[in-house]
Amino acid sequence: MARPIKDTPILYGSDAKRFEERMKNPPKVSSEKRAEIRKSYEAIMKMMTD
Repeated sequence: MARPIKDTPILYGSDAKRFEERMKNPPKVSSEKRAEIRKSYEAIMKMMTD
């Protein structure tokens, strides 16, 4: 039988501020990296549908 899922922890203080800033300003991804991710995604989706 599966274990129950724990509650998501609540962030306080500097951890919360750092998390909020990261959500507002996500890291930039180069177009080459984005193309590589897309290619991997499409390969996996093709395997799943075949």
